[in-house]
Amino acid sequence: MSVHAINPAQNHRPGLTVVPDHLDERTVDADLFRSVFRRHAAGVVVITADAGHGPAGFTATSLVSVSSLPPLVSFSIATTASSWPTIQSTQSVVINFLDAGQRDLAGRFATSGIDRFADPTRWSRLRTGEPVLDDAPSYLRALVEHRFAVGGNHIVVARLAVHAERREHEPLLYHDGQYVTTA
Repeated sequence: MSVHAINPAQNHRPGLTVVPDHLDERTVDADLFRSVFRRHAAGVVVITADAGHGPAGFTATSLVSVSSLPPLVSFSIATTASSWPTIQSTQSVVINFLDAGQRDLAGRFATSGIDRFADPTRWSRLRTGEPVLDDAPSYLRALVEHRFAVGGNHIVVARLAVHAERREHEPLLYHDGQYVTTA
């Protein structure tokens, strides 16, 4: 794909973007990739699961609605993530949505080398056995249907089975390297 400059004199459509001749194109390496996506606001969730070896969970900003019929979502997880072995072998996950006041919880599940389910994390198990965060304002239970290896990650596709809305909330977002809210 190439980028072409548009002659401003020929710009007869309002809102048409003029690309300057001096556009600085750079090859997208890992650092630039992270920098670009730091500026893309994303909702924050904590994904939890248990494949029979105890609860595992991680903070994700990659949750995407894939289909409404059937109701499918996807998320990405690094193959090197401590939660990957559980996600690799589990049949179901819980997607815990976080509210604007849960920055510490998001940070806890984004931290490596700690017991993310120890105090002060409050959690319990659904009747079906999956760990769920007690303070999450809403959650989805989903059945894993596909795992696709993509680069150093896996994309997981899951079919929504149960939704629980515990309270209305303002979402927690991740933007420019920090947790933010819509307020």
